[in-house]
Amino acid sequence: MKKIGFFENLRRPGKSLLLAIDKFHFILSICFLLIIIYDTGFEFNDAKKLFFKDLYLLYISIFSTIILFKIIILSLKKEYKKIRRFDIGIMIFALGILIFNILIKEVDPRPWYIDIISESTSLRIFIVFIFFASLSKYLLQAQVAFTNPTLLFVSSFLVLILVGTFLLLLPAATNHSLSIIDAFFTSTSAVCVTGLVVVDTATYFTDFGKHIILFLIQVGGLGIMTFSTFIGFIFTGSSHIRTSIHMKEFVMEERIGKILSTIGKIYLFTLSIELIGAFFIWTSIKNNPVFTPIQAIDFSIFHSISAFCNAGFSTLPNGLYEESLRFNYNLHWVISFLIIIGGIGFPVMFNLSNTFLHFFINKYNHLFKNKIYLHQSRHLNVHTKLVLITTFFLLLLGFFAFLFAEYNNILKDLSVWGKISTSFFGSVSPRTAGFNTFDMESLTVATVLIYMLLMWIGASPASTGGGLKTTTFAVAILNTISISKNKDRIEVFGREISSESVRRALAVFVLSFLVIGIGVFSIMSFNPELAVINVAFECFSAFSTVGLTIGVTHNLAAPSKIVLIILMFLGRVGTLTILIGIISDVKALNYRYPTENVHII
Repeated sequence: MKKIGFFENLRRPGKSLLLAIDKFHFILSICFLLIIIYDTGFEFNDAKKLFFKDLYLLYISIFSTIILFKIIILSLKKEYKKIRRFDIGIMIFALGILIFNILIKEVDPRPWYIDIISESTSLRIFIVFIFFASLSKYLLQAQVAFTNPTLLFVSSFLVLILVGTFLLLLPAATNHSLSIIDAFFTSTSAVCVTGLVVVDTATYFTDFGKHIILFLIQVGGLGIMTFSTFIGFIFTGSSHIRTSIHMKEFVMEERIGKILSTIGKIYLFTLSIELIGAFFIWTSIKNNPVFTPIQAIDFSIFHSISAFCNAGFSTLPNGLYEESLRFNYNLHWVISFLIIIGGIGFPVMFNLSNTFLHFFINKYNHLFKNKIYLHQSRHLNVHTKLVLITTFFLLLLGFFAFLFAEYNNILKDLSVWGKISTSFFGSVSPRTAGFNTFDMESLTVATVLIYMLLMWIGASPASTGGGLKTTTFAVAILNTISISKNKDRIEVFGREISSESVRRALAVFVLSFLVIGIGVFSIMSFNPELAVINVAFECFSAFSTVGLTIGVTHNLAAPSKIVLIILMFLGRVGTLTILIGIISDVKALNYRYPTENVHII
């Protein structure tokens, strides 16, 4: 009988052995992720810290061995195409880390940069990176296996909120003890990019805690499903057709083949805008004596992400109303434009960029290459036009309403430029952002009512903001005009709005009032001592994921906090989205009942 050698055995198991190796590595990466959380979340002495560092180096050596073993198996099976450059590159990088940490023990004295590279923090970041690389394929498989994309979307936010709650409860995340309900509230507010807080973010959380909140804001603002699809594609280099179908509605991309490239554009666009925003914020505060150079950079990055994601979180006790910042109008304008860009929505930004690109390419070809102008039948689609026009009129309405209502109140002692800047910021902020550059409790009743209207309408679809959405409001207004003209359809910009869009707009209208009404009733039952208008403002702010408050949030009872948590969650994922996911009937309606009118007026 012929003996089979070791390498011959490696050829035979094939795919099953590789799957077993992947599962083993995934379980191992989870274990070490928990070790990292334990190490980071608690305080330890130097000896224990060195022990954890040795554990991290052990994991990196095991990881390098696993990758090398997989490469050998695939080489023996002559499946060279399955050997990914990513795996080779990450293995070489891991081996470099190991060799570096061995050699630096002999270096004396050590340059400052060696300590930074060899710190446990750097090793932790690398291991977390490896964990996400290992997790990515399972995230894509989960999207493929989940038959209901709507419930997957909703549950992804819930999972992220629970993970955020757990991380915020770690001792290293806070300077004081934090109750479970307050951690749950803060995590929900961050993931749902709301900005309502029950504890002071600036003083209650450590730098580690603030970084957790920033991570939750970023992932929650863009959506956990787009995040998981993005990292899955980056680390695996492939995707499933069902994943693209699931993501089709969430990124508002009609072409299935363009889903992944659209998601990539979303992240590239987000990173670019946030970096540019952080730079301009830094230029506006770099000479402020309140900040050290490092603090100025941290402040700029945090507030750029918070503003673009329409979150409204701040690392200062009074936010932008801090005495050193309340008259920094350059900062206010930068924050305002970040809020507007984040709230317009990615489909609008891409449509605008494609239109401008088409225009400049045509101009260049016409002027320098004598080519004929290539006509494009439709530059801006109906969605983009509705969003831009509605956003413009709402900003204009908010600006003049704030200027008129607060002229002899908040704006009384400000300069002309101060009045204009504060009024504009006061018009932008209630569009789901939540920042304030003035004392909210000093607002007139007229401004509070205007704010509730602006908060209720909110931002645009497929954006980082919440609310009823500008297109829903626009469709409702157009429907009213159409009915008054005795038309049986809505026509705008040479196009007809589909009946499905009209029905959805009506449903969202009704559900929003119903949910907010139940919220107001519930909080008034738990906190009867509060004024109704203050509670209503709080509920509008929570449901529309705005984050503005008139000093009510801190005084709420635990049941009232739970009500706001539910409102924030429903406002972010969408009440109609949840209903469709739960009770949607996929059966085709191959019948019609006789039509009969119902008296309305």
